[in-house]
Order: sequence, then C-alpha cells, then structure tokens
Amino acid sequence: MSNQTKNLENRFKRPQTIAGALGGLIKIFGVRASDSDLQTRWTEIMGADIATVASLAAIRKNRDNTFNVVIRPTNPAYTLQLSYQKDEIIRRINKYFGYDAVSKISFRK
Repeated sequence: MSNQTKNLENRFKRPQTIAGALGGLIKIFGVRASDSDLQTRWTEIMGADIATVASLAAIRKNRDNTFNVVIRPTNPAYTLQLSYQKDEIIRRINKYFGYDAVSKISFRK
C-alpha cells in the first residue's frame, strides 16, 4: 500500500466540518461561485440584527485571495454601531466562506 493511499484513508476517517470541506471547494472554483451568494443571502448570513441596519455595497478581491468588504448602513447614524460590530461581521462572513476570507471591512455612507 502506497504512502499516498494511507494518507487518504486517514483523512477520510477523521470528521470534517461542512464549512471546512466547502471552503476548500470554493477556493478551488474561485470566488465568483460565492460572493454573489453572499449578496443574495446577506440577511441569512448576518442575521436580523445587522441586516436590518446595513447592506452589502461591494466585495473586492485582493491579490492574496482575501476580500475587502464594503458595507453601506441604511442610515449614516448606524456607522458607529456597525464599527463596534466589525469583529462579529468578519466572523460571520468567514464562517460563510469556510476560511479567513475577510481582510478589511469599510463603511460607505
């Protein structure tokens, strides 16, 4: 039995998260498969608390395959509140992509 076959068997025996498996597939097929889904599923991904006060304005891909996400608050007064929730927004988007996809979040008024 070759070394490669043993490694493959060991890999299939270990439990794997869905986000980990899909995150790898998304990386292989490119971001176009999911950044448009992020726009259409914004409310589901962010939850009602964030989606009611902000919408996704733009996603820009960097050279290192990370993203700069631009968020537009529904009212400029929510910009400060959203800036306090920046870490939570990054966590939710990264969870959706299955890997550390977000490098920067900015707000457009």
